[in-house]
Amino acid sequence: MGITSSRAGPGVTQVTIDFPPVNAPPVQGWFDLASAILAAGDDPETHVVILRAEGRGFCAGVDIKEMQRTEGHGALIGANRGCAASFAAVYDCAVPVIATVQGFCLGGGVGLVGNSDIVIASDDAYFGLPEVDRGALGAATHLARLVPQHLMRTLYYTARTIDAKQLHHHGSVYEVVSREELDDAALKLADEIAAKDTRVIRRAKEAINGIDPQPVHRSYRYEQGFTFELNLTGASDEARDAFINGAKDA
Repeated sequence: MGITSSRAGPGVTQVTIDFPPVNAPPVQGWFDLASAILAAGDDPETHVVILRAEGRGFCAGVDIKEMQRTEGHGALIGANRGCAASFAAVYDCAVPVIATVQGFCLGGGVGLVGNSDIVIASDDAYFGLPEVDRGALGAATHLARLVPQHLMRTLYYTARTIDAKQLHHHGSVYEVVSREELDDAALKLADEIAAKDTRVIRRAKEAINGIDPQPVHRSYRYEQGFTFELNLTGASDEARDAFINGAKDA
């Protein structure tokens, strides 16, 4: 349980998220994820990273229960910084990152996937930002990398989700396969990239990031500033309490 790294094949490192029951990492989990991804990219033997998760869904975002049971704003600040660190790690990783998504990909999960290089999803995968229903803001930066602008706004304001087949239509999900085929599909593509000269691929990743029109690090931190504002008004605590109480009642 936690964040683990393993060799999945020649030149391929697999980083796995495993925080049952819904893969909502605690504060330290986000920082551990960032460290694992950056370490994999810094390893000259790694040519490609596969980012995957165990369990019924890829990631449900931050651990809201941790925030609500922690006095003060330490857990909130830690989660925000941890998310920023892990999203940045995916983007800044020296080699391509292939995200494999099954089931739900919500909140922070969208941040990870939106900053990845390639997305492969199972046919039961769906993506969304429930932030407005949780009294928070963030990851519109990353959702905007998956869908067109006006669709992003609609999904953001309504907290609706979008499925993998729709994202495949928009070109942001490369391939949709059955859940049973997901790991093999990712490894097949990773092997193809890993077989190329890693010196070239590493410079290609750096070059593509360098021409990216969206300043993903700065824009995400800008979004987070409004989350802090909502916390000062009390709106965030009310929304998080309602969410936790609803989960208990379910």
